Amino acid sequence: MRALFPGSFDPVTEGHQAVLRRAALLFDEVVVCVMFNANKTGRSPIAERLDRLRAAATDLSNVTVDSHTGGLLVDYCRQAGIDVVIRGVRGAADLDYEMPMARMNHELAGVETFFIAADPTLAHVSSTLVTAMSQQDRAPE
Repeated sequence: MRALFPGSFDPVTEGHQAVLRRAALLFDEVVVCVMFNANKTGRSPIAERLDRLRAAATDLSNVTVDSHTGGLLVDYCRQAGIDVVIRGVRGAADLDYEMPMARMNHELAGVETFFIAADPTLAHVSSTLVTAMSQQDRAPE
């Protein structure tokens, strides 16, 4: 069974990598895909994110890396023959955000969503926090 692990991955975090490793154990093939998110401002070029994802997946033989920045997630799933989407969730707020999308993906294309709970040691990490910390590190004194 093929599964899609979509996200903006801007930047790729240890939490993303942990979810990807766990998903690779559960599915025959996992496509990790950089997607466009209208609610986020792209900080890193897509090519850079793809390179970082490829580096994170070097030891995962059943993982491929792709991007899809034009169209809906279900469009990509239909095109690629994928029926399962993987979403990592850190807590109730993530689940509240993800559930309406999961229902819509199922209604539009029969795509199921498989939630993977974040590693508790990484649950506090988000792309937004990683970016804020890296910007703080570069701030002039």
